[in-house]
This record gives sequence, structure tokens and C-alpha cells, in this order.
Amino acid sequence: MTDGRLEPLSHDTCLRLLREGTVGRIAFVVDGDPIILPVNYRLVEPSSGPILAMRTRPGTVIDHAPNTVAFEIDSIDTVQHQGWSVLVRGELLHATPTSAEFRELYDPESWVADRESWLLIEPSVISGRELHGAESVWPFHPGEYL
Repeated sequence: MTDGRLEPLSHDTCLRLLREGTVGRIAFVVDGDPIILPVNYRLVEPSSGPILAMRTRPGTVIDHAPNTVAFEIDSIDTVQHQGWSVLVRGELLHATPTSAEFRELYDPESWVADRESWLLIEPSVISGRELHGAESVWPFHPGEYL
């Protein structure tokens, strides 16, 4: 067997994976302890750079999160021991939807009702990596056994 290996994902690949996803996890510190929560999100790409948009219910722990947050998406194949993850680190901002255009562009289409607190993550770093699982190395061609 060859060993599995990790490879960095390009910035473009990270953005593509963020574009394709709808659910991720936001991480931040509350009272000195880390907390990680699942959220619906949408990647928005204005000319100023990518932004992650999400909504939460007003007054929740996410609504009161500190300015510095992390966000992560991933896909794991436990059978093949392979997968990928994308990590976004940045600043959490509160937004006020001022128009139907804003709502349409930034709406992550929350799966739960009453999510009227709009949050944006302005990334400072977007990185990712891919795990390539170990591969079996056959000393003989499989056809020799048939």
C-alpha cells in the first residue's frame, strides 16, 4: 500500500467548492471556549472579493459571535479514505438588507424559518486541502489471477 497524502487546494478550487455548497460550519470563541455550529450559507462574489452570507435568528449565539470567525466545509469518503476541506478565516459583519436585490443576492435560503439576522463573513484567508487515500500496490497484474 502507498501512503495517503495531503495536497493544498488552489484558491480557485476553494472558491468553486464554496460556490457549490450550501451547508458549512461556523466556528468562534464564546466565554473562552470554542464553539462550532452548522449553518446554511451562500458564496457571493462582488468585485471587492468573495463574501460568505448567512442568516440566523436574532439574538442567537451566532448573532452575538465575536468579529473573528472561521468557517469550514468538507467532503469525506470514509471507504476510500479520501476527501477535501476548505477553511475560511475572516471577519463577521452584520448586514441590514436594504433592498429586494440585496435579499436575492445574499440570501442563503435558510432551511429554518425566522432567520432575519443577516451575517457576512469577509474572508482574510481562504485555504483548503485534499486527502488522497492510500492506494493498493499489486506486485502482479490482477489479470494473472483470472
